[in-house]
Amino acid sequence: MPQETPRIDIERLKALLAGVNRFGRNLDTGGFNRVGYSPADMAARDWLRHEMEKDGLSARRDGAGNLFARFGPAEGPAILAGSHLDTVPEGGAFDGALGVCAALECVRAMKDAGIRPETAIEVVATAEEEGRFGGMLGSEAIVGHLTRERIEAAKDADGVPLVEAMREAGLDAFEALSALRPSREVKAFIELHIEQGPVLERAGRPIGIAHGVSGVLNRQVTLTGTANHSGTTPMEMRADAFAGLAEIATLIAAAIGEEGTPQSRITIGKVDLQPNAAHTIPGKAVFSLIIRDTSDEVMRALRAAMEARIAMVARKHGLGVSVEEKSWIAPVGLDPALNAMLHEEARKMGTAALDMPSGAGHDAQTMQALCPAALIFVPSRGGISHAPEEFSEWSDIGRGTELMLRALMRLSSR
Repeated sequence: MPQETPRIDIERLKALLAGVNRFGRNLDTGGFNRVGYSPADMAARDWLRHEMEKDGLSARRDGAGNLFARFGPAEGPAILAGSHLDTVPEGGAFDGALGVCAALECVRAMKDAGIRPETAIEVVATAEEEGRFGGMLGSEAIVGHLTRERIEAAKDADGVPLVEAMREAGLDAFEALSALRPSREVKAFIELHIEQGPVLERAGRPIGIAHGVSGVLNRQVTLTGTANHSGTTPMEMRADAFAGLAEIATLIAAAIGEEGTPQSRITIGKVDLQPNAAHTIPGKAVFSLIIRDTSDEVMRALRAAMEARIAMVARKHGLGVSVEEKSWIAPVGLDPALNAMLHEEARKMGTAALDMPSGAGHDAQTMQALCPAALIFVPSRGGISHAPEEFSEWSDIGRGTELMLRALMRLSSR
């Protein structure tokens, strides 16, 4: 009896994503708060595991909190497909969670069609991808990049230790070291994700295929001046930490102009002023400095350029300065053979996919250290992400999910 052609059920996929998004939603803002290892994040994982098991899949959670559901042979290597479930604070409905739900929908479509893969497929929902504790902890644990020293030292922006956050989530942080998957167990990794930028929408393309992913350097800069009365301290006698911060921000464009590329990004995204009072000159400014590029060499040049400018501004304003490097994720080229296969399958669908780099970090770049990895993008309306307004058209999502299905069918039948 011939097998049926598997078909993506877009309404079922919508319902699955809506189920995940019951957890951590802020009804006042429309944003989602499932930061890594929070109660909402863990509750979403528990709910999704139940859904996977209802589908007859063998589900498990590893020491890092990564969730896996296996379809196909119980023994032998597997193709991993998925993304992450955690969000940034007040994030959107699609970032990460869509990729997990799309992977599960692909498996459901194969099951409906009576297809049993020769090579197992594992749907994966990685843990702590958004970098609450720096890096992409879940996928880094899978590939063996996590160390005991990093676990012991890691804290979030509010000073909460990773060990404590995982303990409250019912996990032993050091068990994350056991999450390593040997390369013989993982044949490939496929991730579907929203683009989180405007390129696909501007190009009028429903699908993008990433050939590489930018690296991410996360630094915390502290400028220390003198808190003083804003009415009695003359302007020329101030050591104003905020004035230094503001000037550093104006120098970013020049640093990129001298050392960067069209793929370079430098962002000051989180700022803490002390004492943060209306009538007091800021005595301290602590801020994040995020540097991204698709070239390791360019990232290092941008880091040096910003270091020089920060030192110059600190001298000019009479400020002390310290810089702490929170994490460094190197840029990665994704697997060329998988990239070519995805383009071939997209053409068979009648879709001209855009070959493009990813400016945002994704689990695929970490997984490339373990196995061939690929990353499928669907457009983001207005290029908006990490915000409640984040949205992708379901027609585009359907095509992206079909491309993932075709890739999984092809890879699992060899």
